[in-house]
Amino acid sequence: MTDLRQTRVGGRWIALLSLANLGLWMGYFGPLQVLLPNQIEDISPQHKETALGVITAIGALIAVVAGPLAGALSDITTARTGRRHTWIVAGALFGGAALVFLGGQRTLLWVGIGWCLAQAGLNTLQAGLTAVVPDQTPVDQRGLVSGWVGLTQSVGVVAGVLAVTAIGGGYALIAAVVVLTALPFVLATRDPAISAPPRFKAFHFDAFRDRDFAWAFGTRFLVQLGNAMATLYLLYFLRDRVHLDSAEDGLAILIVVYTIATVLTVVAGGVISDRTGRRKPSVILSGYVMAAATLLLAFWPTWTGALIAAVVLGLGFGVYLSVDQALITQVLPAATDRARDLGVINIANSAPQVLGPALAFPLVSYLGGYPVLFLAAGVVTVLGSVLVTRIRGVP
Repeated sequence: MTDLRQTRVGGRWIALLSLANLGLWMGYFGPLQVLLPNQIEDISPQHKETALGVITAIGALIAVVAGPLAGALSDITTARTGRRHTWIVAGALFGGAALVFLGGQRTLLWVGIGWCLAQAGLNTLQAGLTAVVPDQTPVDQRGLVSGWVGLTQSVGVVAGVLAVTAIGGGYALIAAVVVLTALPFVLATRDPAISAPPRFKAFHFDAFRDRDFAWAFGTRFLVQLGNAMATLYLLYFLRDRVHLDSAEDGLAILIVVYTIATVLTVVAGGVISDRTGRRKPSVILSGYVMAAATLLLAFWPTWTGALIAAVVLGLGFGVYLSVDQALITQVLPAATDRARDLGVINIANSAPQVLGPALAFPLVSYLGGYPVLFLAAGVVTVLGSVLVTRIRGVP
């Protein structure tokens, strides 16, 4: 399936890749967790839940297109600047500019347009960064590398939120971080030349004919759908259900607690799966642990319950981040189309942001409120975990 002849990567390469991914995730979560909900609430306080759901859903639809398209273009790029590096720089610059533009908007229409542009740029950046792992990392190091990269996702959530809540930064600060963290990786690492396929193949896609690839996509989609349903309205949950005096500060605390728990398992989980050669048991168990966190939120909607749920979620998500990503790199059908296929896999991350709001909004507004929402999220997460057993080519 994939080319296993890569040379071993060193700590400096991993550190630079992790730094670039840190900026990427700050670009996603700084706006998504705090800036965008508050911006929408200022514009339309009476319809904030609906507006947030619609805008994030449309942005996710843009991501569904942008990720595979940027990946396919990366696969065939022959520029002297490098096929991955070229699109990493392009995505960082475009995404940063879009975030600055978004910060100046005062109507829901233009906020939506700005968020869609930011999604296009950030997903282009992500397509390049994601592809370098299977390009340059041997299979027995992918758990380790995916662990460090996964760690930056959790730290990026904290850093993005704290940059807004503690430092008082806005979209411009987040945009600067996205660009400045991507540049060191591009400037200080090699982008190995690989023979490009003779034609553009973004719309000639047959990877789903590979059974393991299809199941890996489906399980990732379900777990991320559960996550999207559980976290979309978290700020509003703390404000309206838990009744915190400062929901923004409460959210920042929860994210710090969650990240500390994630740190405890994300690298260790990847390293253990490298040494044992087994990926599926860890992915399945981590899904069950994440589902347990949603049960806590459903039946214990208090500040204490939310804190404990953050710990449980972090412990499970840490293992999931590293091991599931390593598993996916082992089911890619062809080395020549890695970036495109990983862009398709990233649809399993972004498409739930479309379906999640569509499912979450009626559950919160009409069908039982937050308890029903969190229970539904738990069921979807468990289903995604169980179906990992259908993947045959990876132990």
